[in-house]
Amino acid sequence: MTLHAVTIHLIFLACLAIASACGVRAMIALAVMDHPEGRKAHDAPTPKLGGVGIVLAYLVGILILYRFAGFARLADPYFRGMILSSFAIALVALLDDIYDYRFIIKLGAQVAAALTAVLTGLYVVAYHLPYIGGVDVGPFAIPFTLCWILFATNAMNFIDGLNGLASGITFITCVFLSIFAAHANGWFTYFAAALLAAGVLGFMPFNYPRARIFMGDVGSQFCGFVLAMLAVASSRFEGADLSFVLVPMMLTGALYDVAFTLVRRLLRGENITQAHRGHLFQIAHRSGMAPWAITLIYWGFTLFGAASSWVFLAVPSHYKPMIVPVPLIPPIIWTVYIVYRARVADVGRWSH
Repeated sequence: MTLHAVTIHLIFLACLAIASACGVRAMIALAVMDHPEGRKAHDAPTPKLGGVGIVLAYLVGILILYRFAGFARLADPYFRGMILSSFAIALVALLDDIYDYRFIIKLGAQVAAALTAVLTGLYVVAYHLPYIGGVDVGPFAIPFTLCWILFATNAMNFIDGLNGLASGITFITCVFLSIFAAHANGWFTYFAAALLAAGVLGFMPFNYPRARIFMGDVGSQFCGFVLAMLAVASSRFEGADLSFVLVPMMLTGALYDVAFTLVRRLLRGENITQAHRGHLFQIAHRSGMAPWAITLIYWGFTLFGAASSWVFLAVPSHYKPMIVPVPLIPPIIWTVYIVYRARVADVGRWSH
C-alpha cells in the first residue's frame, strides 16, 4: 500500500472520528440518563447512548466501503449480511438502552441479529486444531459461530462497567487487527476494523478518564458483535493469511473475565441472568483500586494479546499452538491478585 493511499485512508478515518464525536455530543444534549444503582460504579446520573456515535461512523464507513472500495469487498451476500446484521444489533441494543428489556428478550434479539449474518453464509466451516489440521464441523458450523458471536457480544457488554474499559479494548484490538490484515492483504478486515476504531476514537475523549457520557448497550454490544463478525470474516472469506484466533487472543482479558465470572456463578448455583458486581474488574474496584488504573490494566491485557498475536502470525506453523494460550497468563495472574486483594479488603460476597 502506497503512502498516498495510507494518507487518504487516514483522512477518511479522521472524518469518521469527527462524525462519531458529533454524534456523541448530540447524545449528551439528548440526555437519556443512566441512573446510579447498587451494581454500577458511577454515583451521579450520566447520559448514555454514546455508542450511537460509534454506530453512525461505522455504518456510514461500511456503506461507503461497499459502494466504492471494490478492492476491499467481500462477496455481495456476505457483505450485505455484515451491514444488515450490524444495523440490526445496533437497533436492538438502542431499544434496550431506552426500554431496558428483560435478558431473555435481549438474548432473542441478539440471536436474530446474528442469524441475519450467519444465514447469508458468514460462519466458520472448519477450525484448524493444533497438530490435527482443519476439522470440518459440518452441521455444527452455524451453532458454533452463533455461540461465538453471542458470547463476544455479551462479553463486551458485561465488561463495559468502568470509564474507557470496553472502548479502549475495542480500539486497541481494531488498530492491531487492521495492521495485521493490511500486512496479509486482507483488505476487508483492514478497512472494517479501522472503521470501528475511528468510531471508538471519536467517543473516547467523552468517556475517559472522566465520563461525560457512557456508550450504553448500543455501543458495547455493537463493538462486541462487529469484532466477533470480523473474526469470522477474516478467517474464511478473504484468502489472506489471517486466523480466527486473532480476535479472541486480543480480547482474552475481557473474555476471560466474563467466562471466569460465569463459571464461578454457575458453580455456586447463582442466577446468571441476574445483575451483579462480581466481575474481576468490579471486585478490583470494590477492593479500593482506582477505576482508571483498572482500565489501564485491561488495556495492557489487550496489548499483550496483540503482541502474542503478532508472534502467532510470525512463527512457523508447528509453534503456533504454543502461542495461542499465552494471552491467558496475565489474566490468570490478575485473578490470583484479585482473590488476595478481596480477602485483605474484606469485600465479602462477590456477587453482591
